[in-house]
Amino acid sequence: HWVSNVFSRTDFLNTLEDTLGFTPKVDFNAGVVAAGEAQIESTVTGNDSDMITRDKVLTDQSQVYLPINNALSPVGHVSGFLNELGQGIQHIASRVEDLVSFVQQANDRRILTGEGFTFLSIPRSYYGILSKVQLEGVVSQDCAEMLLDVCNQVGITGVDGAVDLDLSGDDIEAQLDQALEGSDCLEEYLDKKPDIVAIILKSRYVNLYSLLQHHLSPETYLRIVRNKILVDVQGEDLLYQIFTCNMLQRNAGEEAPFLEFIQRVCSECKDKDGCSAEIKPGCGGFGIRNFLTLFLSIEVSKAMADVAHARAEGNERKRLHAQNMVDCFTAQLNESNPILTEISNAMTEEGNLRQELHDVKDKSSIAALEKRIEEASERKAAGNRRLMECSTKYKKLMQNIREGSAKA
Repeated sequence: HWVSNVFSRTDFLNTLEDTLGFTPKVDFNAGVVAAGEAQIESTVTGNDSDMITRDKVLTDQSQVYLPINNALSPVGHVSGFLNELGQGIQHIASRVEDLVSFVQQANDRRILTGEGFTFLSIPRSYYGILSKVQLEGVVSQDCAEMLLDVCNQVGITGVDGAVDLDLSGDDIEAQLDQALEGSDCLEEYLDKKPDIVAIILKSRYVNLYSLLQHHLSPETYLRIVRNKILVDVQGEDLLYQIFTCNMLQRNAGEEAPFLEFIQRVCSECKDKDGCSAEIKPGCGGFGIRNFLTLFLSIEVSKAMADVAHARAEGNERKRLHAQNMVDCFTAQLNESNPILTEISNAMTEEGNLRQELHDVKDKSSIAALEKRIEEASERKAAGNRRLMECSTKYKKLMQNIREGSAKA
């Protein structure tokens, strides 16, 4: 697929419907897709395919999806893109067979040659950080607080609370053994040491684990985190995504198109007769959870670049302003993520129930399914309301940061 940034989303959608027969499939309305003060609206449009697909074929060749964005605010990536370049293609997505290996090879090649793709910077909090709550599952509150402090002091965790990806269990154990010697927490730590070390190691990808459980090995989880790959789940289907930084820039720092690489891992579902179930075109969905994550990550990456530039210039005021923006965007990402998961789960349930409704004949079963569909729809709507409240909160916070910097 490709994604377009346009001045008038409705006009462009009408043109696609008139010329190609495309109709809207999913709407992301005002306030749902927002990063600080930057807000956009987006609609995924596409054709209606009658083709029935099964396994061992190219399962989604008959379906075309085109997301269309327009800006609602004078700040942010989409607004900057339209002002600098005019309307056009924001990014093009290509499918790969093994995204984790593909990105690892691209990163290794760039390190060796100094050339090649660079990818958007995804905050480690997207994947998971160490928290007191996790440790309180095996030790007392006081010991959990001490362990968290010690991890930060000895460098097991960084300032963001993320555990060093290069540390092994033995490394963590050795550092904690030394740091906790003679402390009030020592006896409790020694009693629960294997559990504590396991929790610290797992915290590096705990958010992903809550979605995927044992479907991936610890090694695969870590490769995903190292290479900053986005993961989405829709029912039993998986979607891996990654986005490059801007390409074909005329000048450094300007807006430009970029690339997306995706891998869809379709579930091997069976119908009631034990046969392979019909596969949904584009299994894995649209990446609902990652839609806002992408938007926020673009803004985070730009702010992180501003931090680096200000530090190189020795401009402390600009550095503090940019760092405040990074912190605000990251906090919004952390708060939005569980809400997005709830919305995605409700959408998946609603879609599955509507599919099930097609095969039901008796009135009592139809009524029961319609009630469950209504409940799932309400959960989706409630999630959207919470997401809009979250977006409004961070819009005000970012406005305060901007106005505070202007006064400084």
